[in-house]
Amino acid sequence: MSVSNLPGGDPAAQLDLAKPAEASGHPYERSFEGPGPAAAEPAPETAEETAAREAAASREAADTVMQAFGGVRGMIDMTLPGLVFIITYNITHQVSTAAWAALGLSALFVVVRLFKRETIQHAFSGVFGVAIGAWISMKTGKAENFYLPGLLWSVGYCVGLAVSALVRWPLIGVMLGPVTGEMFTWRTQNPGRLAAYTKATWAWVVIMGIKPVILFPLYFTGNVNLLGWLKVALGIPPMLLAMYITWQILLKAPPPIKAVVEDE
Repeated sequence: MSVSNLPGGDPAAQLDLAKPAEASGHPYERSFEGPGPAAAEPAPETAEETAAREAAASREAADTVMQAFGGVRGMIDMTLPGLVFIITYNITHQVSTAAWAALGLSALFVVVRLFKRETIQHAFSGVFGVAIGAWISMKTGKAENFYLPGLLWSVGYCVGLAVSALVRWPLIGVMLGPVTGEMFTWRTQNPGRLAAYTKATWAWVVIMGIKPVILFPLYFTGNVNLLGWLKVALGIPPMLLAMYITWQILLKAPPPIKAVVEDE
């Protein structure tokens, strides 16, 4: 008896009994198959990878040192006016002319930065210090007084650095925290970075303290030429040295812990 003679045995609906199951398109042919392969989970980070990641984070944080202090451009903005003062004074022997020349250069630096839409923080600090020195030197008629505000600032800066390190608020950490994005997590959550910032701050005390130790005795001798040239010579090199030492210290410090800013 053929299948076509059975009730409902329409040839179009007949099953090909000899057709393999995998080719028949039967809806239940995969009912016994197991689930597909699970998504592979990422392999855990190795100790070497963790060390490399932390070293990269420490290097990135250390590289912010130059940025925080205005870079070479910022140091030039604060150093060149003093050089212009001593050169102009040697040419004209006029305190007021030299003071106005230095002040004009400082103001030019601010205008250029404003025109380029750059930060004027360091240029403005320079013009402010030059303005005070120019005013004092013109009022007293003594060229050496042009350098007096800078010398007093150096002493105050070193004292402030030392006090900040003693009270466990090292000034280098206060300055770099907002730049690195860690804010002040280094004080409460990262003792290794607190120690590094304290060490770097003491390095700045020692290096930047060299300037007033050398220049103040010269100020009292009234030797304007030697005072002026040494003031320029002791401007950029000690700061670069302090930055380099800070960079080296932070390279070996634990990476910064980013501060979490809660949305309102």
